Amino acid sequence: MRAPPELRDIKVDLEMDVTDGRSPPQSPFNKSIFRKLRRLLRHANRRHLAILSIFAFLVFITFRSTKSLTSSPSWRSSGLFACSSTRPHSTTITLPPTLPIAPSRTWDILRSIYDAHPPKPSYMPHPVHDSDLGFPTHEMLKDMVKITEADAYASRIEHESVVRHLPPYPEDLFKGRGIVMLAGGKYSEFAATALGMLREVGSQLPVEVWMKNRAEEKEGWCEELGKEGMACRRLQDYMDMSTLSHPYQWKIFTVLFSSFQEVIFLDADDIPIRNPDVIFDSAIYRDKGAILWPDYWKHTGSPWLPYIVGISDEASEMLQEEKSAESGQLVWDKERHWKSLCLAAYYNYYGPQYYFTLINSGWAGWGDKDTFPMALKALKEPYHQVSQEIVTVFINGTVRGIGMVQADPTNETNSKPMFLHSNIVKWSMRDFLCVGCWVLDGSTAMISHIENPSSPINSHMLEGKRVFSTDQLPDIGMDAEPLIWEVMENLACGSVWGNKQVCQQARDHMSRTFGYQFKPSRMASLLGYGDRVCATRP
Repeated sequence: MRAPPELRDIKVDLEMDVTDGRSPPQSPFNKSIFRKLRRLLRHANRRHLAILSIFAFLVFITFRSTKSLTSSPSWRSSGLFACSSTRPHSTTITLPPTLPIAPSRTWDILRSIYDAHPPKPSYMPHPVHDSDLGFPTHEMLKDMVKITEADAYASRIEHESVVRHLPPYPEDLFKGRGIVMLAGGKYSEFAATALGMLREVGSQLPVEVWMKNRAEEKEGWCEELGKEGMACRRLQDYMDMSTLSHPYQWKIFTVLFSSFQEVIFLDADDIPIRNPDVIFDSAIYRDKGAILWPDYWKHTGSPWLPYIVGISDEASEMLQEEKSAESGQLVWDKERHWKSLCLAAYYNYYGPQYYFTLINSGWAGWGDKDTFPMALKALKEPYHQVSQEIVTVFINGTVRGIGMVQADPTNETNSKPMFLHSNIVKWSMRDFLCVGCWVLDGSTAMISHIENPSSPINSHMLEGKRVFSTDQLPDIGMDAEPLIWEVMENLACGSVWGNKQVCQQARDHMSRTFGYQFKPSRMASLLGYGDRVCATRP
């Protein structure tokens, strides 16, 4: 298994085979080459044999000493004339099991409970806080959510009924550990980058990639994912999606319906920069069974929130000194925290019309993120919230943020980065460098960063500059940008997401910015592999 790369220190030359979307032959030698070699050897004299031996030895040494930068499934093998992959072989990663119909029956039970106990009022307007007024004070929070004492009491009674009727954990339904990601539509391309990085940093956990329905699947992508130990899932196969009016409601149900008992959930734009597999073996996870990460600001819930969920006997400001949660990543043992997961699903089921506003008061981050810790608190279940502050990553040469680095929770005394949640500028090859891609393939009309003069990274794409601020590397503790570009180059040149134009743009940018070298592989072409390009790291 490949160790997590500390890219600042890497000075090793590596070669990469890039398929440009074409699969190589099943054998490294075709039959005609075998016949030619046999005839040549049959009639060769000693001098010819010596030359051939030296030539073969040099070729062997050259290709033996190379390692692949690519994750292209077509070039995974370590044959003599193909660069071997340093990523885990798909044969070593067991695909998630086929999901049974039982989760749908579980959902039928939960939905009947939720439908029978709606909060009051049935709709709570989503206030929009004026950011010019600054962070909302206690007095402001009292007025931001309009709810009467009678409605608060009625909602508390409904909440108590939901808690009493939550079903027990379904034994033998969920198995093992794995990673869950919500993708679909344009977010699938961001997910492709994050999933490529997941394998690059050494993760060998199986992955479920969830989308709303078949219409949101990129043709051919699920087949590529299967070769990486990843399986596509559709929420519509398990529930009526018309009951969920907002995409913020979908996350909780990917965790609920996942075949895994123990889940690491990642947003599509959340890029692992260190292997997250180690979390499951950490002392903090074994102790708590649920891990959450902090957001920038304190809790902004309504004072009625503690009363309604049963952690206070009256309206209270008790939560307003606590840090809110950021749900771009979370870890959850469904067996130990089944009822809190179901309660969080209740909050999300009524999220847009009630609970998102009750929990957040319309402040920044309105959505699902604080439904997870709220359910754990309501049921008094233990969990761990990472204590390390977020490190904001800035765009090179500016003071504009581009994303959030969240810490490795396994050793908080010696904090290291684990996730780059790209919540502002999202990483995808076509989003960065493709000219006309989003219109040509029928996607939503938009322009890429290299096309858009107003983009904060437009000059970086045009002039071959790094995206991340290099001044922050000591604070972050590693330089992940080159490896992210390697992943995106592979997607551009060897997957369903790429084309020749964006492939060449990626290579040009990597050459100018980091010093990568891309050269044709003459030997691969000679032996019938077609046009191959090998890349050398700086």
